[in-house]
Amino acid sequence: MESLLISRYEIFERMAFYGISSNLVNYLTSKLHEGTVTSARNVNNWSGAIWITPILGAYIADTHWGRYWTFTVFSFIYILGMVVLTLAVSLPSLRPPECAKNASLCEEASTLQVGVFYFGLYVLALGTGGTKPNISTIGADQFDEFEAKEKAQKVSFFNWWMFSVFFGSLFAQTFLIYIQEYVGFAVGYAVPTLGLIISVGIFLLGTPFYRHKLQKGNPFGRIAQVIVAAVRKWRVKVPADAGELYEWESKAYVAKGRFPISNTPFLRFLDKAATKNGSSTSSPWRLCTVTQVEETKLMIKLLPIWVAMFIPGTILAQVNTLFIKQGNTLKRNMGPHFEIPSGCLTAFVTMSMLVSIVIYDRVLVQLFRKFTGKPRGITILQRIGIGLVIEIILMVFAAITEKQRIGAVKAHGLEGNPKAVAPLTVFILLPQFILMGIRDAFLEVGKLEFFYDQSPESMQSIGTALFASAIGIGSFISSSLLTTVTDITGKNGHTSWVLDNLNASRLYYYYALLAVLSFLNTLFFLVVSWLYVYKRETSEAFGSSHEMNATQNVKQQQSYTNVDNINGMPMDLKVHGFQLK
Repeated sequence: MESLLISRYEIFERMAFYGISSNLVNYLTSKLHEGTVTSARNVNNWSGAIWITPILGAYIADTHWGRYWTFTVFSFIYILGMVVLTLAVSLPSLRPPECAKNASLCEEASTLQVGVFYFGLYVLALGTGGTKPNISTIGADQFDEFEAKEKAQKVSFFNWWMFSVFFGSLFAQTFLIYIQEYVGFAVGYAVPTLGLIISVGIFLLGTPFYRHKLQKGNPFGRIAQVIVAAVRKWRVKVPADAGELYEWESKAYVAKGRFPISNTPFLRFLDKAATKNGSSTSSPWRLCTVTQVEETKLMIKLLPIWVAMFIPGTILAQVNTLFIKQGNTLKRNMGPHFEIPSGCLTAFVTMSMLVSIVIYDRVLVQLFRKFTGKPRGITILQRIGIGLVIEIILMVFAAITEKQRIGAVKAHGLEGNPKAVAPLTVFILLPQFILMGIRDAFLEVGKLEFFYDQSPESMQSIGTALFASAIGIGSFISSSLLTTVTDITGKNGHTSWVLDNLNASRLYYYYALLAVLSFLNTLFFLVVSWLYVYKRETSEAFGSSHEMNATQNVKQQQSYTNVDNINGMPMDLKVHGFQLK
């Protein structure tokens, strides 16, 4: 029930988020009168901020407030950003002047109008920084690793979590964008703002039923302690017997609601931090436990995979920018009286992903299990790898389609008219949107599950933030790459690959470049994933059946306690017999 309530929240929240992001590039060009390159760059920079700020939210959650309170406080910041945006597109004094349909020049928006709009955007970005890394983690926390039934349910949780995400997205990318284009941005922004308020209310209603986990302290500090302690003892020899390394007894971890992690033979240099050698146990900067060392190893091992996710973030950034701008240059009529808003094209990504997730979860996983015997069917990294291959195919299709569009533009002499519509249906773009949805079902869901599942239990908010930050860095790379390519290819009198006038651009070269980068990145991913060693299951963390039974007994005696009220802060949250204040 708890995870169901949280999934319902996510439907409404994604409706609010995508109600802004899916049509933002069109608002910047049609209302703030920005050019194609400038608007795409600004959307990418904002998207980068949206996906980078979760690092801050994860740090606050794991170090200070815990996941519940971090999410709750930042939700209200999120709402503030949405309210400011709604006012910016509604009030006449904050709304830029309209541009005549056939005008070659439009009156620029004032500094105040631009400033208020972008202020709202970045307040929203700050708000999502506290909600994004914590809400999915709170949902996953509702499943008990020691209960066989719940552990099995958790395998499907991330699939259905992403299903909820994209169900809310689908509503935004169809109904809300239609309202924005044909009724007005004031109503089109007010509806998702109301949806966000409702979603936070839904989340708060479930507060008495949630399982709340105790924050484990500063994760970055614990990692720093291991590195400093290992460097200080760089001449010390690590004992061959891992049992001689410094570690607490398993009962101490059980009492703290945590799990010990056994020593592994990887990154052996860091084991120096747990080598006693007469070191004082009172200073964690000189002697760390084996578990703390292994937590650090786990986070370091994630970094190569994290880096391999930057280019996928760059590819993903094209959907809400150049893909949509392409749609503006094609015939979007469905019958004599209806024209599809270009922002609605992103709905095909969502629908494709919704179908792909259901097929994957209900058909492919069952099929893979017959061959592998694994609960997930295939490993998480194999799932991501399939997504990367689909990504290459996607960008090749995009380049071919754009070449076809430019051919039609040139055949009809439309290169000089930036507002000209090529005599081709917008549905020629469907393959790249549908492939993006299939790619997301493998790659994005796999990424989210991988960074949560493979992070130490005490650093899972940071793990989720790694998932988000990879998309953010990819967006920043997209912004920088677009600017660099535009500048370099436009030198010495040559036509730039990407211009404000897409009809005169050579966008197919840019897409081909992204396909090459995706191919090279996939090769890098294959290497780092081949070298990657998965962490042990939580249930394997204890070294003997006796310790496991002891843990089960403690667990039976210590239940998660409901939250009594949500009015005052701090609040007592009991977790395995401990209070979180």
